[in-house]
Amino acid sequence: MAISEDMKESMLGALENVIDPELGIDIVNLGLVYEVDLDEEGLATVTMTLTSMGCPLGPVIVDQVNTALSELPEVKKVDVNIVWQPAWSKDMMSRYAKMALGIR
Repeated sequence: MAISEDMKESMLGALENVIDPELGIDIVNLGLVYEVDLDEEGLATVTMTLTSMGCPLGPVIVDQVNTALSELPEVKKVDVNIVWQPAWSKDMMSRYAKMALGIR
C-alpha cells in the first residue's frame, strides 16, 4: 500500500528536524532519505543512507529519526533501513544544502 502524498510530506517534514551533526543540515536536504513509507499498522519505514559508511554518528541519527517520526500521531513504530546503494553523493543535496555548505 502506497502512502498518501500528505502523509509522505508530514513524514519528510518531521525528518527535516533531524540534523546531521557533522554538516549541520537536516537529513532530508542532504538527500540522505531515499524513501518513507507507513503501513496500516502504523509502522513507519525509512530507507536512508549516511554520508559515509564509517559515519560514527549513524546510531545518533537513527535515534533522532525514531524520535522525529514518533511525534506523528499516525506513527506507532519506526523501522530505519540504512542502505549503501545508491551511494550518497553531494549531487543528492538540495540547492539549499549546497548553498549552506558553499558547494557549487
